[in-house]
Amino acid sequence: MTWFPPLTWEQREKLFFRGAVLAIGPAFAFLPAVMFLILTPRLPHSYAVAALLLPLLMVLELWGLLKLVRCCVQQVFDLLTVLAFGALVITGAIAAYTGIFLAVVAGNID
Repeated sequence: MTWFPPLTWEQREKLFFRGAVLAIGPAFAFLPAVMFLILTPRLPHSYAVAALLLPLLMVLELWGLLKLVRCCVQQVFDLLTVLAFGALVITGAIAAYTGIFLAVVAGNID
């Protein structure tokens, strides 16, 4: 028994292409946004921009991850399952190096 009805190839393909962009794009944008808007603000009103941009990036990231997981948890094992899992692994790696970098930066703040 599955929670969701089975999807066709076209539906899963659409989930993968949209989910991968929505998951990986904001993951790449999060670290520069934190660095240039919060830690070393260079723009006027950068804290206000960060207050709007960072939650938006997090929501887009979560939405993309949900699309990838929905594509990945089908009972069939095919190319789209492997690609969706690969995009999830890449997103996890981006999140890991972002967390490590921010921890190092936080440790160096005097």
